[in-house]
Amino acid sequence: SNVDIKQNAMKTNIPERIAALREAMRQQKVDAYIIPSSDPHLSEYPADRWKSREWISGFTGSAGTIVVTADKAGLWTDSRYFLQAASQLEGSGIELYKLALPETPSITEFLLHELHAGQAVGLDGQTYSAAEASALANKLSRKEIKLDTSADLIEGIWKDRPAVPGNPIFEMPEALSGASVHEKLDLINNQLRSEGADCLILAALDEIAWTFNIRGTDVTYNPVVVSYAFVSEDESVLFIKPEKLTAEITEHLKKEGVTLAEYSMIQRYLSRLPENSRVFVDMNKTNVSLYDAIPGNCTIVEGISPANHLKSIKNETEIKGFQNAVVKDGVALTKFYIWLEKQMAEGAQVTEISAAEKLTALRAEQPQYIMDSFGTICGYAEHGAIVHYSATPETDATLKPEGLLLIDSGAQYLDGTTDITRTIALGEPTEQMKKDFTRVLKGTISLAKSKFPAGTRGSQIDILARKALWDSGINYLHGTGHGIGHCLNVHEGPQSIRMEENPVTLKPGMVISDEPAMYRTGEYGIRTENMILVREDSETEFGKFLGFDTLTLCFIDTSLIIIPMLSVREHAWLNKYHQMVYDKISPFLDEEEKAWLKEKTTEI
Repeated sequence: SNVDIKQNAMKTNIPERIAALREAMRQQKVDAYIIPSSDPHLSEYPADRWKSREWISGFTGSAGTIVVTADKAGLWTDSRYFLQAASQLEGSGIELYKLALPETPSITEFLLHELHAGQAVGLDGQTYSAAEASALANKLSRKEIKLDTSADLIEGIWKDRPAVPGNPIFEMPEALSGASVHEKLDLINNQLRSEGADCLILAALDEIAWTFNIRGTDVTYNPVVVSYAFVSEDESVLFIKPEKLTAEITEHLKKEGVTLAEYSMIQRYLSRLPENSRVFVDMNKTNVSLYDAIPGNCTIVEGISPANHLKSIKNETEIKGFQNAVVKDGVALTKFYIWLEKQMAEGAQVTEISAAEKLTALRAEQPQYIMDSFGTICGYAEHGAIVHYSATPETDATLKPEGLLLIDSGAQYLDGTTDITRTIALGEPTEQMKKDFTRVLKGTISLAKSKFPAGTRGSQIDILARKALWDSGINYLHGTGHGIGHCLNVHEGPQSIRMEENPVTLKPGMVISDEPAMYRTGEYGIRTENMILVREDSETEFGKFLGFDTLTLCFIDTSLIIIPMLSVREHAWLNKYHQMVYDKISPFLDEEEKAWLKEKTTEI
């Protein structure tokens, strides 16, 4: 197949590319070179220009770091990609280092072992956060090894490297965003003042898109625009390629008080900041090249960017948008599961990939659909037990009338972003499947129904999603909830619900996922995920209490539930939820579809 031919052509080039890199290293006087997966904005999904790690190694997974020395080359990646990496690296001369296994050295340990005092490690500072670069430099300095963050060695050797994306951008009108650019800049400046800073560097693409009410198609799944920004009382600058702007958008941004500059001018601009400026920097979201451009006589104020905090709290307009988006999503999902059931009944061939494609096609029929919000995870039987499974032509399983199917998917609509997981039985489920499914569902409901004092952190309520699983000696190793952007990144912060400590408290207006799960390796995976909205619940003599509203609208497979395992409250919640799903989705369905949904949402 073409894929194989392309892969083989890639493989024959890899040793040449590594040889060219080693020559560049010799000239730059660096003894080891690090190539991470990230771009200058430290995005989850980089644009093609910054897929350097893929270009140098042939490894196409979403996470991984390459390290090259004079005589060794290694790829560090996690368990999701062990099999894929082993096959893609074959014959490349790159060794696979499996992260999180006891015998695997960390990248830092590897460097300290391979290099000696007086040698240097190089990396392109645009692809490393200021926080990570500083931690790495510290560790290397113990052995008197230098870190050179000025070396973009890929640029010189990647001859047909793609350009910085020049796709046109579109505006997020105030009718959908609920606040003007001018208002958002005021909010940011107020927060900067209270933090004792007078200006802010923005490099995270979703924060820039939110602040300037712009969206684009530069990156897969995230409707963001490749750009940088600088915000202060005196001026707010958006650094962007001019060809991305229409005359109309340019005019509108200028009216809102925004200065426009060329994308590549950001470092020069920062290097000319007035002495003694107090610059707010989010060290985890700002690359070290930008950080290094700030003059030495400026004060750095570190913290989570004000734009990130503000963005996480949705206004009334954005909340309405989410409520519209989940209806559209619910309609598409209902039609999808009806289609799937028919296909299976007729004995037609459906595979993981063809099912995912059908789901995308049905979402695309909905008004204001832009793109999917991440690559659909469609895992049948044992594939459902692989947490971030992604079907490839080699692994694409055919669905059979037995076992469990897990589908985690979502979409970007102009008025909101969705993220939902449902697990359904394709045949007669076993008793163990039902028990596992019911335990996971108890977690989803328990979190959704919870009530907690204002000032609570996500880590304090995480156990609610896990308790029914823990009681049976079961656990899952990922987080329970992540923030979700408004027509923005499906994974956003700064809040989360997980076992790990995160100082950010949950506030009314935050939209978060609620996704407990369990995985039996080699058998199946179960996850039931809804989006929940933090809202004010009540005020008592003991203070303010918050709670959640469940936003997602899609039936839950009741054939997998053991009813006596549900408490009275959980039972009532489920019936009420199903009534809401039917009431909100059925007006958009034909008679046959309505009857089908009525049956799926019948009281139990």
